[in-house]
Amino acid sequence: MSGDRTAETYQNLELPETYRGITVHKDEQNMFEGVATRDKDPRKSLHLDDVPLPELAPGEALVAVMASAINYNTVWTSIFEPVSTFGFLERYGRLSEYTKRHDLPYHVVGSDLAGVVLRTGPGVNAWKPGQEVVAHCLSVELESPDGHDDTMMDPQQRIWGFETNFGGLAELAIVKSNQLMPKPAHLTWEEAASPGLVNSTAYRQLVSKNGANMKQGDVVLIWGASGGLGSYATQMALNGGAIPVCVVSSPDKAEIVRSLGAEHIIDRSAEGYKFWKDEHNQDPKEWQRFGKKIRELTGGEDPDIVFEHPGRETFGASVYVTRKGGTIITCASTSGYMHQYDNRYLWMNLKNIKSSHFANYREAYEANRLIDKGLIHPTVSKVYKLEDTGQAALDVHHNKHQGKVGVLTLAPEEGLGVTDEEKRAKYLTEINRFRGI
Repeated sequence: MSGDRTAETYQNLELPETYRGITVHKDEQNMFEGVATRDKDPRKSLHLDDVPLPELAPGEALVAVMASAINYNTVWTSIFEPVSTFGFLERYGRLSEYTKRHDLPYHVVGSDLAGVVLRTGPGVNAWKPGQEVVAHCLSVELESPDGHDDTMMDPQQRIWGFETNFGGLAELAIVKSNQLMPKPAHLTWEEAASPGLVNSTAYRQLVSKNGANMKQGDVVLIWGASGGLGSYATQMALNGGAIPVCVVSSPDKAEIVRSLGAEHIIDRSAEGYKFWKDEHNQDPKEWQRFGKKIRELTGGEDPDIVFEHPGRETFGASVYVTRKGGTIITCASTSGYMHQYDNRYLWMNLKNIKSSHFANYREAYEANRLIDKGLIHPTVSKVYKLEDTGQAALDVHHNKHQGKVGVLTLAPEEGLGVTDEEKRAKYLTEINRFRGI
């Protein structure tokens, strides 16, 4: 069947009036008031609802979602921290007649997808119905000059499925067409869906000139090296000729990063680091002990780059151990947003703290290309059904997961969607490395 015939076939498919999606409800945004962060349960706030199919705007695509994945932003959405996402939707809704669609009493969440294009809106030329795609989560308007050098600088930059509605943890999703990228043919739906957010984030943070601009031979300290973000950073460091020092929290996680090819591994649980004496005071002696351990592993060298994402718990140590003139590159703050560090170790040693947030379209495309070329591999460890998304988010909330946790949406079972079996066979061991861990 020709490409045009395929597009016509999909174009003629009758669309449902409603679809199933994972939502949070606006009238429940105060449900966890007074509850400690750890005790907030995504299973109580994430709902599987039938929601109306929204109108397609110019420049957008409607995608049949075969699989999605869990990210920390879905956890934050589900526990309404640091703020309720309904504030994002209200602000976006004030932008235009089309964005009003996003300001609803429910929020369809999710910032990853793999699926098939069903419809495209006016002005979309690069994509046709029937094409298999993955989506990155950068949503931009690009009406301001600020975003045209780096789209992450657009004043209307948002994360799809977190700061916009109609996200990927659903049977259907609406994205801007410039979020779409080709699905790697050797991957299943759930494998292809899982890298999007974290892989692109790690690429900008570590590799891009907009991030740490990693070079061959750099010593890179990677916190949470077996997790959703860290597992991609570890692969990129190894693939790019750098020397990762992988920080993990258990012997099992140490084994995972060892299987990726990392040689320098610090098991925090075995070493017993306590960077905080109490809630208000850090322990510089523990920073020193940690720095000494890094030097033991590297032959006396300090990290050129520290790949930071835990935030409050680790940031003081990160600033301390970075080499003179080195870079602490930070995104997210999964252990707390209020960072504290001793500025003497930063200012007198000419170190740099640099921020990084998701990725622009070019960076996301390059990161996806690495997956397609078999240079970086997905890190799916477990896959849930759509109706069990709350449990999947709870796993991530309590850090009980390794790599990425996938979610099947329209795909009836795991293992579907591969169209290049020969290519898959070459990388099967690497693709399955995190499975069942």
